[in-house]
Amino acid sequence: MANNKVITIGREFGSGGREIGERVAKLLDIPCFDRQLVEMASEKMGVDSFHLEQVDEKALSRFLESYWVPKRPNSVAGYGMALNDGMFIVQSAIIKSLVKDRPCVIVGRCADYVLRGHPACLNIFICASMEDRVKRIMERYELGERSAKEAIREMDKSRRQYYEKYTDRKWGDRSAHQVIFNVSLLGMENTVNAIRAMYLAMDGIDEVLE
Repeated sequence: MANNKVITIGREFGSGGREIGERVAKLLDIPCFDRQLVEMASEKMGVDSFHLEQVDEKALSRFLESYWVPKRPNSVAGYGMALNDGMFIVQSAIIKSLVKDRPCVIVGRCADYVLRGHPACLNIFICASMEDRVKRIMERYELGERSAKEAIREMDKSRRQYYEKYTDRKWGDRSAHQVIFNVSLLGMENTVNAIRAMYLAMDGIDEVLE
């Protein structure tokens, strides 16, 4: 695996993690991959992106896993593999391939774990206060406060279950990340600038999280 510098961003729902990733990438003039990974997986698997969106960063129950088995074989999952499992395998392969070719920012998709052997990987986790997260979700999705809180609980639960199913780590745990940023305390601009500065100072990280 080439030693291109990479930033991975785990995030609580509504914390602004995707926006932070995109802004850091723009400042550094490198690509940011988030939902594009769904489209890439769709092409690889021969499965409509709409169906993949339903299982993206979600750990399904055994019942739903049996339901989300592709009706046709593909080069990755074949017959019998649940769609979410096949998608994790494909997205992991895509992420590894992307970082061979270029420095980049990867948002979500267990990227810190997938790239755990990469020698120049900066693993970030973004969090924020519930108040700020609710406000962001209300504004972005035009939801009431109660609906926004429920959406946050459900999405955080899905991301936690997904991450912990496919890794040997706890979601959001400091042992899996070099830095955890609380955007409510630091502010969006300071967080973006701090990550950019850390990236520029890397020049190859010798110690890799195990």
